[in-house]
Amino acid sequence: MATTKVGVYRKYHGPVPTDEAGKPLPRSRWPHKRASSWVVRWFGSDGKRFSRSFGTRKEAQRFAETKQAEVRTGHADPPPKIALREFVREHKRVMRGQVARESLNDQVRALEMFMNHVGCDILLGEVTPRDAESFVSARLASGVSVATANKDIRTLKRVFNLAIDPRGYLRAGQNPWHKIKQRRQAPRTVRYVAAEELKAVLEAAEGGWWRALLSLAYTTGARLGELIHLTWPDVDFEANRIRIAPRKRTEDVGPWEPKDHEGRVLPVPAEVMVLLAELEVEAEDGRPYVFVPNWRWRYIRRARAAGEWDDGRDLLNNLNRRLATLRKRAGVAKFTFHDLRRTCITNWAKHLPVHVVQKLAGHSDIKTTQRHYLSVQQEDLEKARSVQSAVLGASGLTQK
Repeated sequence: MATTKVGVYRKYHGPVPTDEAGKPLPRSRWPHKRASSWVVRWFGSDGKRFSRSFGTRKEAQRFAETKQAEVRTGHADPPPKIALREFVREHKRVMRGQVARESLNDQVRALEMFMNHVGCDILLGEVTPRDAESFVSARLASGVSVATANKDIRTLKRVFNLAIDPRGYLRAGQNPWHKIKQRRQAPRTVRYVAAEELKAVLEAAEGGWWRALLSLAYTTGARLGELIHLTWPDVDFEANRIRIAPRKRTEDVGPWEPKDHEGRVLPVPAEVMVLLAELEVEAEDGRPYVFVPNWRWRYIRRARAAGEWDDGRDLLNNLNRRLATLRKRAGVAKFTFHDLRRTCITNWAKHLPVHVVQKLAGHSDIKTTQRHYLSVQQEDLEKARSVQSAVLGASGLTQK
């Protein structure tokens, strides 16, 4: 039976040194005359012996201490080898349903771009920090923004951590993205959509569908994907609120989860609830989704019946592009659906505690709310200026 003890040994290299007469030196004098290294040896769970060489005894002993703990717990075997291509395929399969679909799409997109950069047949354990740095440089050279490159860094660092735990393809400390730092960037100004701008776009819109969708996005801060997956049972007309919640697959709807798995209830102004009520009147019997038009629902229903509909597909496409057309028609500066969300969160932050804003926004980390979604308006600057003017006046500092 193989021992569970991890040993540290000196390993000599080359021929045995000799004295001036050509006689072999005694072993006690070898360390001073003969090249050597330090070797750590241990046995795996199947009795196979493994070893690793180090330049100094201190390095070897430090590694042996860590390896001894792994041996005792039965985790001393080397990680299984897996090609990056297979890792990507496995990640798609095992993470489906564990994270929101949008998050998984981002992870797979970043993995596939990285795989195309370093090669699909490279072993996961052979990916180096230099490969990671090279990928980031290539992304920036291609013209993507610093924010996009930083998002790729965060995403790939998170995925490679999963390769360590729970999958065991890498050892602790082997994440090639661990020390890759995000690039510095100037803080991005949050695009605040004034009520007058939204009104102009609503007047340029044709039909109640656009008015209801844009108004709900502007007043609830819900993400576009959350609104598109909103169903009629999620709308509470009596309490003037909507519910954002995960759902399982049924005969009529596909499985879906909000980002970060955060379900929440959002208040809706009465004026916007009237727009939703008008949409409900126009909805075909049996159509579960609030913002999936009748024609699109008929197509989805036929495709599902024929087994040709993938629940991972988008219910609607190109909405930001269609919004851009409306915005140009109204003569309003560029904004996106996500800018409507940021605007709503900024409006909340002027009147509500930040921890309440965090919950309404569906952020798992309050720093996300503070860093990316709060916009400083001209009225805030004027208020700050008046506060300081009052301080100066009260102190008499400006009096001659």
